[in-house]
Amino acid sequence: MPDFDLAVIGAGPGGYVAALRAAQAGMRVACIDERSTAGGTCLNVGCIPSKALLSSTEHWAGLKSLADQGIETEAARFDLSRMMARKDKVVSDLTKGIAFLFKKAGVEFIQGRASIAAPGRVTVGEREISARHILIATGSAPAALPNVPFDEKLVLSSTGALSLGKVPDRLVVVGAGVIGLEIGQIWSRLGAKVTVVEYLDRILPGIDGELARNAQRILARQGIGFTLNAAVKTIARDGEAASVEIETRGSGELETLAADAVLVAIGRRPHTAGLGLEALGVRQDARGFVEVDAQFRTSVPGVLAIGDVVPGPMLAHKAEEDAAACIDALAGKAHGAPDYRLVPGVVYTAPEIAGVGLTEDDAGTSGRAFLVGKASFLANGRARAIGATDGFAKVIACAETGRLLGAHILGHGAGELLQELVLGLRLGTTLAEIAGTSHPHPGMGEAVKEACVAALSSAAT
Repeated sequence: MPDFDLAVIGAGPGGYVAALRAAQAGMRVACIDERSTAGGTCLNVGCIPSKALLSSTEHWAGLKSLADQGIETEAARFDLSRMMARKDKVVSDLTKGIAFLFKKAGVEFIQGRASIAAPGRVTVGEREISARHILIATGSAPAALPNVPFDEKLVLSSTGALSLGKVPDRLVVVGAGVIGLEIGQIWSRLGAKVTVVEYLDRILPGIDGELARNAQRILARQGIGFTLNAAVKTIARDGEAASVEIETRGSGELETLAADAVLVAIGRRPHTAGLGLEALGVRQDARGFVEVDAQFRTSVPGVLAIGDVVPGPMLAHKAEEDAAACIDALAGKAHGAPDYRLVPGVVYTAPEIAGVGLTEDDAGTSGRAFLVGKASFLANGRARAIGATDGFAKVIACAETGRLLGAHILGHGAGELLQELVLGLRLGTTLAEIAGTSHPHPGMGEAVKEACVAALSSAAT
């Protein structure tokens, strides 16, 4: 008999959810990770620490508006070391929580670098364990620029950028995606001059274009600079500083930016190195993603894969959806494959940027008739009362049936406001059903209802 029914390699959101779900289904489970704590990149050096620092720095930035609310502050200052300590405690508390859940469920956590010696056999250091099934859930790693390795001192990945010991005077962010904008806003709030360099002619590729344009204007107003349609040619080290040479696409014009730190946030790649997949015969596509079927089975019997190592959105909640579907299939339970079109995305800047389903650009190129409705937070009583009037809610629906096709929100608490529309999209809800549903007053959610009303009104004209 093998040592375990399931050996999960990787303890990130997909890995630990899979391990716990399998244990709850009665399987003997081991979860293996290189880190001494579970949670993967998301919890240890990604999503959670970045949100902790976004929260701390938002409080600091909010001091500037307190005078408008009749609150005077004198000699306010921030302590970066205490911010970092709070961030570390948030991470520590959550990793301890996963360790508790593992112990309660009977999951054996094994620290070490794993490789798959053969189907059913996993090597961790000098230890070899056997398992009926092996699940690869090793997540992803930051992508580096060619010939510019991360040193986490001057050239930073997201990991290094969340652990700086002092505020850089000048921070160049390469990449205007989610990670670049979130971390850029953190350091901009604390006084860094932040310049975001993006290869494309827009920020946030994949996000609704109208939302992205408005978000850029708001972030620029907050002090973040943007250089779009530009390619980074070289990053030259000069002592404790760097020179970033960029080339404007099209014209070929060159410009050099001086920086005290450079955050490279150009995307992430599947983290599968060292697992022995090539020798094992596990098929991967040209970009390095593991090929799987609807039940997350790889080309090698007994070996499965989920999360960032397989195609689809590289998001923690997507990995958790993969985990649930994979383990339910393994346990013989009915569970359809996740529909990645229904996976929402959120950028946790202030204001937040959230979206799900078709963008207006997508709908425009689809060839189908569609409706668009928008409601500005400027007209929302709750937003006025709390001073959060930036942004709007936007819905896209089929002109023939009125059913939702997509929803996008720029504004305070957009990630939470979007969830009503995520569920609506999943259930095939119509604009009329949302518009006819009572929303608390005064509430930010009224903008969601008003956006649906606006879309219906456009259909009537």
